[in-house]
Amino acid sequence: MSEMALIDGLASGFADETLQAQAAFRLILDAMARPGRIQRLTQPALAPQGLSPAAASVLAALADGDTPVHVPATPALRGFVAGRLGAPLAGEGEAAFAVVAAAGLLPLTRFAAGSDAMPDQSATVIVEVSALGSGPVLSLRGPGIREVEQLAVEGLPEGFAAAWAAQRALFPRGVDLVLCCGDRLAALPRSTRIV
Repeated sequence: MSEMALIDGLASGFADETLQAQAAFRLILDAMARPGRIQRLTQPALAPQGLSPAAASVLAALADGDTPVHVPATPALRGFVAGRLGAPLAGEGEAAFAVVAAAGLLPLTRFAAGSDAMPDQSATVIVEVSALGSGPVLSLRGPGIREVEQLAVEGLPEGFAAAWAAQRALFPRGVDLVLCCGDRLAALPRSTRIV
């Protein structure tokens, strides 16, 4: 690969922009369609310090110049979003995508929840968790789940299940979550219930 091709690919966070972005996009769609199922990226995006490859892949596949993004205030993360992805930086309440550490996820109400008329104006929150596939188990029900899906996830804050239930009462408003750890991710769309 030429140096110029490598630089162009890095503009999106992917070494092979087209193929990796398409693969990541399909994987994210599959995760949203099958809440709680852990998905593994085989070729994740090149992540800056402070961001998992899975979280970088979600941003690189979904964010663009029209999607405001909130990330922690570190030069590496802000440079990745504004410089490489070309997405505008925004506060938590104005962001279409927000990246947070699991410990700082609550309250969910600080993120854009959309409105009854425009629920699509809500945020997707990319949550960096300690582990996927081990830890406390969430039992999930809802669209895309045949009976009950069991998702083991470590690092979610105390009170998460109650906050998620309170958000569900606002449906169709609310945020969607993409839980990320290393090269793996799982989605919790706002239509999913924790039982």
